[in-house]
Amino acid sequence: MPNPTVSDVHVNAPLTNISIAYIQDSRNFVADKIFPVVPVSKQSDRYYTYDRGEFNRDEAQKRAPGTESAGGSYTIDNTPTYYCDVFAFHKDVPDQVRANADAVLNPDMEATMYVTQKLLLKREKTFMTNYFTTGLWTTDVTGVSSSPSGSQAVQWSDYTSSDPIVDIRTRMTNILQSTGFLPNTLLLGQQVFDKLVDHPDIIDRIKYGQTAGGPAIVNAQTIAAILGLDRILVSAAIENTAKEGQTASHSFVAGKNALLAYSAPSPGLMTPSAGYTFSWNGFLGASAMGNRIKKFRLDLIESDRVEGEMAFDMKLVAADLGCFFSGIVA
Repeated sequence: MPNPTVSDVHVNAPLTNISIAYIQDSRNFVADKIFPVVPVSKQSDRYYTYDRGEFNRDEAQKRAPGTESAGGSYTIDNTPTYYCDVFAFHKDVPDQVRANADAVLNPDMEATMYVTQKLLLKREKTFMTNYFTTGLWTTDVTGVSSSPSGSQAVQWSDYTSSDPIVDIRTRMTNILQSTGFLPNTLLLGQQVFDKLVDHPDIIDRIKYGQTAGGPAIVNAQTIAAILGLDRILVSAAIENTAKEGQTASHSFVAGKNALLAYSAPSPGLMTPSAGYTFSWNGFLGASAMGNRIKKFRLDLIESDRVEGEMAFDMKLVAADLGCFFSGIVA
């Protein structure tokens, strides 16, 4: 068995603290906020799912004296598994660069934030791949410019013909009817949020609450209250899709989409949720979010390496607890 390295037995605490604070303060990224995070001690394992239909069947019967009660059972599926892949990225800080840096610069801290940003973007994009696209959820709604039919809706950027409140509440009721759980979370891409904030139907619901010194304000909290949701989250993360050396081409990672879902307030046994994030905190030195930052010496190139790692798996657990709105604004 190989001996532990210095980086394994001692994780640089100041750098790790900087990284964790950056995750908490970086409001553009929402991948760790939508679904419950389940810290796990092993990289891979199984988890259990229950058949909700067996819990929702009316089978209790009147019981006559001296007779057995009506009874039943339910099945448990123990085949689902998770596997926390380890994602990593590093930035080297040469001795000569550190020695020549101006007083206002801090190469080690900047390298830590640079590495953390890369990992946050990877996690956000993984979230979009695993949850925020068509063909994953039981219900998909496609935004169209006019004449919607079936699983379509007029794009919410059409302030004359669209009705986002009805569109969202209808899907909330549909999910409640088919699962017994009312969706409590709405995730919006930044461009979708921008259109909803100025939508006349939403403004009309709050305008009478304004006063001379306090204008009515439309934000995520007020829209959530109108819709009867616990929270609305907005993904504002951006990505430069151009290759190194080319002109930067930035775009929002979430696109013009939205996800309505039931997210459990906290993870637990027999606690349904549209999704769960398994975070491998059993990884050496990793925090509860499955991430760690370490710094170690590379004498061959006379540099210190700042290296970050994240270990997680994002699992869609209950497809019937979510509804995805694609291209819901123009």
